[in-house]
Amino acid sequence: MRALVTGGSGAIGQAVSRSLAAAGHEVWIHANGGVDRAESCAQAIRAAGGAAHVIVFDVTDPDATETALARILADGPVQILVNNAGIHDDAPMAGMTHRQWKRVLDVTLDGFFNVTQPLLMPMIRTRWGRIVNMSSLSGLMGNRGQVNYAAAKAGLIGATRALAQELASRGITVNAVAPGVIDSPMLGAAFPPERIKQLVPAQRAGTAEEIAGMVAYLVSDAAAYVTGQVLSVNGGIA
Repeated sequence: MRALVTGGSGAIGQAVSRSLAAAGHEVWIHANGGVDRAESCAQAIRAAGGAAHVIVFDVTDPDATETALARILADGPVQILVNNAGIHDDAPMAGMTHRQWKRVLDVTLDGFFNVTQPLLMPMIRTRWGRIVNMSSLSGLMGNRGQVNYAAAKAGLIGATRALAQELASRGITVNAVAPGVIDSPMLGAAFPPERIKQLVPAQRAGTAEEIAGMVAYLVSDAAAYVTGQVLSVNGGIA
């Protein structure tokens, strides 16, 4: 199968790309910033015997996105899509700018639409597909200082449930994954170890590979009857 992972240059995006390639899929790793990281991931996948390519575009630009996706679709449908592109720009709402609000929603929600919509008809014609949308614990529970991010990720859950109903009869599943506190280069400042132990019953942060493991399950044949669901990976927080 051919797979596209948006936001493929980040820790979770790279882990998901490696997991999909290890399962034998041809992976397109999307980047906007972080192109070097995406290229390194693709090179590592190819070195391990897998198939990977990098594609660069801004998911908030519908015309650029459509043009980039046309290049992929020229060689056949994309049957696995992981919508992982997202940003956060945190501030208490009383001090949040319009740009902070709009940019976060643009990348997560407009990006979801801009990437997914052009891929649907080719996927539907194959009568098989897997769409996984990366939400967040913030989208389920909210989080102080992240009204924009929580709104975007909650919106993605609503879109997941609605699209799952539209596509279920076509052999296509649509699910969301909601990570909790995940280890990353930025984690240390936001969540020192003692804070993680207070917050997380499992007493540790999760790993990008643990998120990728859930994605690998959702795109597998074992999950053919799982659709419209939100799978939380959070060490027992909720």
